[in-house]
Amino acid sequence: MSGLVHLSAPDVGPLEESYLIAALRSGWVAPIGPDLEEFEREIASRVGTRGAVAVSSGTAALHLGLLGVGVSAGDAVVVPTLTFVATANAVRYTGARPVFVDCDPGTGNIDVLLLAEALDRLRGRGERVGAVVPVDMFGSCADYTRLLPVCAEAGVPVVEDAAEALGATHRDRPAGSFGRVGALSFNGNKIMTTSGGGMLVSDDLSLLARARHLATQAREQTPHYEHRETGYNYRLSNLLAALGRAQLVRLDGMIGRRRRLRNRYAELFASVPGVELVGGADDTSNCWLTVIRVRPDRAGWQAAELAEQLRKRDIETRPVWKPMHQQPAFAGAESVLSGAADDLFVQGLTLPSGSALTEPQISTVLGAIGEFLSARIGT
Repeated sequence: MSGLVHLSAPDVGPLEESYLIAALRSGWVAPIGPDLEEFEREIASRVGTRGAVAVSSGTAALHLGLLGVGVSAGDAVVVPTLTFVATANAVRYTGARPVFVDCDPGTGNIDVLLLAEALDRLRGRGERVGAVVPVDMFGSCADYTRLLPVCAEAGVPVVEDAAEALGATHRDRPAGSFGRVGALSFNGNKIMTTSGGGMLVSDDLSLLARARHLATQAREQTPHYEHRETGYNYRLSNLLAALGRAQLVRLDGMIGRRRRLRNRYAELFASVPGVELVGGADDTSNCWLTVIRVRPDRAGWQAAELAEQLRKRDIETRPVWKPMHQQPAFAGAESVLSGAADDLFVQGLTLPSGSALTEPQISTVLGAIGEFLSARIGT
């Protein structure tokens, strides 16, 4: 093997090339075009919502989704502490403040009991809670069977951050369809990519129409440029939408390869004391990233030690998300914590999971892990 084995590299090939060439030859290079409209329809169909709006990033989708449910300055918005920073940043874009809630230690998804505690606390103080933003971690949906009734009872809308979970399901319902609005990401490392991009999905067509208006600089329908409010330059380009359409054709195959790789990791670690895979291992997850948790008191080694050994072999790994309550940018933010996210940050390790990994690369990764485990067991 030569070169770095990446964690989750883009998986593109001849089909994506053919879609891009066709889009270029059509002349629709400007932001709006037929591929953009088709991509929105195809994603809405895949997620099972009435509509969708393609935007420049998952962060933009979150921002517009929060605005769409009425989040405004001064509101509290409940988000998981275990997430990528975009979830919390989008809350701040609206002028609201994030309130962080800890995770379930087995899945990394938001702890529903702590969520209920946070909502009770905020409402008991008379604060307006603008939204709850659950995140579908590592490609597995949050426990919406329990979460949605908690939010409904509190009268708080759900904005689902499904950036990591396109193609996943919960109780046969697709990721992205659980909130009043959902946000998807097509960043370069996601399950499918448009290079950069995202999507709002919802059954609320008026919310989507409002988002589409804001995403195009809030331009009014006049012959000249008329703007009555502040808008954003958030629309996805037609060319990137063409790339996304090709990726969507291949999505199930890419999920299948990631799922098979996760199963091989599961077999490798099955008899290793103190090591477990985080999240669901069944066919409800899209297996975007395979994460292991190492309990050093039982394993006799730290996750960071395996990461260092793989780094020496040019194999990329990564810790799980550093919790938001630990981030300097959110110092002093209100949090409801159990310590689960702190533990997972120290004990978790994300392994190469991409669908573009070749069999020789996979064999190299599994072999390197096997060598590390053999050396540890032998000492």
